[in-house]
Amino acid sequence: MAAEAAAEASLAPLSPEQRQLGREDDAEEKPEGGDDETAALNGVELSGEVKSNNLDVQVKSELEAEEKGMEQESTRESDSSILDVSSDYPREKHISIQRHLADLEKLADLREGEFTMAVSQNTDQHVTDEKKPCPLCPEEKLKACYGPKLHRHLQNLHWKVSVEFEGYRMCICHLPCHPVKPNLVGEQALSKMGAHYHCIICSATITRRTDMISHINRHVNKGETESRFITVAAPKSSEVLKELATDVQVLPNYSTPQKTDSYFNPKMKLNRQLIFCALAVLAEERKPIECLDAFGATGIMGLQWAKHLRSAVKVTINDCNENSVTMIRENCHLNKMKVKLDSMEEDNGEAMVDGEENTDTIEVTRMDANVIMHLRAFDFIHLDPFGTSVNYLDSAFRNVRNLGIVSLTSTDTSSLYAKAQHVALRHYGCNIVRTEYYRELGARMIIAAVTRAAARCNKAIEVLLAVALEHFVLVVVRVLRGPSIADDSVKKIRYLIHCQWCEERIFQKQGSMAEENPYQQLPCDCHSSMPGKTAVVLGPLWSGSIFNSGFLRRMLVEAVQHGLDEAQPLLKTLFCEAECTTLKLSTHSPSDENKQECGVYIKTANTSAESYLIHGKRKSEEVLRNAAKRQKSENSAEHPAFYYNIHRHSIRGMNMPKLNKFLNYLSEAGYRVSRTHFDPMGVRTDAPLAEFKTVLMKYSTPTYTGGQAEGPGHRPGDIQQGEQAYGKTDGKVDDAEFLEDDKSAVAAALLTKDCPALCAAD
Repeated sequence: MAAEAAAEASLAPLSPEQRQLGREDDAEEKPEGGDDETAALNGVELSGEVKSNNLDVQVKSELEAEEKGMEQESTRESDSSILDVSSDYPREKHISIQRHLADLEKLADLREGEFTMAVSQNTDQHVTDEKKPCPLCPEEKLKACYGPKLHRHLQNLHWKVSVEFEGYRMCICHLPCHPVKPNLVGEQALSKMGAHYHCIICSATITRRTDMISHINRHVNKGETESRFITVAAPKSSEVLKELATDVQVLPNYSTPQKTDSYFNPKMKLNRQLIFCALAVLAEERKPIECLDAFGATGIMGLQWAKHLRSAVKVTINDCNENSVTMIRENCHLNKMKVKLDSMEEDNGEAMVDGEENTDTIEVTRMDANVIMHLRAFDFIHLDPFGTSVNYLDSAFRNVRNLGIVSLTSTDTSSLYAKAQHVALRHYGCNIVRTEYYRELGARMIIAAVTRAAARCNKAIEVLLAVALEHFVLVVVRVLRGPSIADDSVKKIRYLIHCQWCEERIFQKQGSMAEENPYQQLPCDCHSSMPGKTAVVLGPLWSGSIFNSGFLRRMLVEAVQHGLDEAQPLLKTLFCEAECTTLKLSTHSPSDENKQECGVYIKTANTSAESYLIHGKRKSEEVLRNAAKRQKSENSAEHPAFYYNIHRHSIRGMNMPKLNKFLNYLSEAGYRVSRTHFDPMGVRTDAPLAEFKTVLMKYSTPTYTGGQAEGPGHRPGDIQQGEQAYGKTDGKVDDAEFLEDDKSAVAAALLTKDCPALCAAD
């Protein structure tokens, strides 16, 4: 019995490494050492029977050692499971993130168990109730203490000031895992080691509790939770939206770009329809065409292209965000389309519905937009980044094919609309101010940047349309190759002279010689009659046409064929603006042409003579030359640049005529006139500003106060003829005594004398 006790005593101080590396060798050697130690203690020699008994003891001790090793391994596994409280979160989350206060106490018990093992190796007594260290505090801050005190410490210092998120508590941590300021060294660094929190989502260390709450709220607003980092699958809380017979799955907060990866803005529906019509027109010219949506987000635009244009287009949707690429693939499967990713075509199991097979394939890529446009050539490229698109223009024009189309949507309206002038100077290299025609000014500024980017690649552009609305600016251009025509495009970039007093404007004449007084080019005489400088130089800007009437006509045909109801009114307005006419458009068939009161007949695809390309093959050089001549004939009568706001130039004390009537008055005076989409009260005309104000004064009525007429008035007969009578309230001069020549002279005198002061008052 004494030998067995000695053997067990000899096995007690063995380390875990010795058990793992060589349990069998150690077990054979340690009983012999135990027998020698027992013989030394008792001072007697063992007999043969005792040696035989020691063999049995040796076998038993080996079995007991193996059982103890298995128990210790099981305890280590159970203790390691305490560190990872939940299996649905990553194992690398910090120990300060727990669900319950008892989990922190278990961490203290774990550290206390290590302390007990270390004490038992040096002493023969087993320590059962010893002091426990805090798992979240260093020894310099809190020494090991007993259980009740440690419980109060964990509850008051760590648990009560924690930040809760989805059932987890991010407790305050005092361990030296937060970086120390450089000026803290030595003991001062240990004493000044600040408390901090560990983010459960991004593992960031934040010192203040309020900052930690704000940090978590930003993650939540962006749709970022820990499950997002575990798997790239879309969350279950996503919803499905439908637009143009296309279903898209979106994440929460999908309409706010700062809060989600897959941005989807329902307000941009009109923009997507315009781009679709432009692509449909290009698809009628040549088939098939390779088109690129460089910033896919949810993939809604590329899905609409592939779903409605079918085999006429080869769609590539690109995005640099991994979550967006995953969302695009899911939306492709949702619309029963094949996905081609990394040169591997993935067939969707749901592609077969009611015996019909959808063979449409969409290529989804994940790379930077500049990279994919440098690597591959496309016929149609659409750029829709968040903000300005000037960073991608050089790549877009590098490999775009001849007679291809590049469309770009810019949403940096603060810089384009002259609210942040320093940003416009930095991005576009243009000096601008806030004017009445600021939207068209922003569109021409973008076109100037596009022209310079295309010219660097020896390519010219033809502007097909430019749309500037409240929250975006859309520019669609056709690319033409050749250094000579590229030089001609660059020559259309000029500076604009703008009078800040009367809002008159004119593009500066081309020439290498500097003028002594460039303000003399303005039609107005404000620079000579007013003190100081009255005009500013804006630009450089695009001075050419910003609409192509033939292309807009075919876009309207495509909008009618595909049932794009929201885009049709805007396209009609754009066509009238390109032609600078007030005639109404009609999309009736030729049999209904005689029923139109006044309109322009829109040819269908079968009767259209404006097709640039032969279906099924590329154009020959002769057809290209004919297309260039046709484009030149379409742009022979360019629309006038910029527009006037009728409210801006109204006369105080006078009631303006209705806008449509005023357009008729200007047209009767022999000027080209139309409404503009840039401003609902804007008038695009080639009439000078002085003549514009003359006609406005002529057909304005006085404002009546107190039932008494003050100033000029209308006669019933003159109202029908659009004429105005002038008179005096004292009755000395009768209204019938004024002739037509006298009325024009009076109006001109009033404009010459009073317009500057009235404009300043406005």
